[in-house]
Amino acid sequence: MKFTLLKSIRQDILMRPILLGLLLFTLAYLIADIFVKYSSFGIFSSQIHQTLFGNEDEFLDPINKAAFLEFWHMEIFFIMMILLSLSAVFIRLCASSTPNLWLLNILLITALTALVSLVLAFFISSYFIDIYVFSFFTWHLIALYMALFSLWNLFYDPSL
Repeated sequence: MKFTLLKSIRQDILMRPILLGLLLFTLAYLIADIFVKYSSFGIFSSQIHQTLFGNEDEFLDPINKAAFLEFWHMEIFFIMMILLSLSAVFIRLCASSTPNLWLLNILLITALTALVSLVLAFFISSYFIDIYVFSFFTWHLIALYMALFSLWNLFYDPSL
């Protein structure tokens, strides 16, 4: 995380390719995460409900508690790593404007809401599934925008 200590990231020839790689991998992770969840856990309310609680008509068992908690544990770790890295890069590369700060705050709140609502849906009520779906897509879209905007600002210097 050397880029947090540099004065001018754009002019450092060693950090540019590293940040480019980090942002490209972040974009790849965010896109792949949607496809992986679609094919395994589900990204729509009906799919998630079926994964969490099963379906007697189709003889599908619900996910067991240990598997769910393992899935949730991995989600916490991956979301934390992606968001902290992306936030640090975004703050350094993009101007500290009010809209950017709002985006960053909404990103972090919706990611946390996705994590919490998934647990609440599993242990409390299936009504939290819709909150999970909304917050999942919201934080992914905002993170994709922030990664693309950071990529743009990495190579385009508005002060020139």
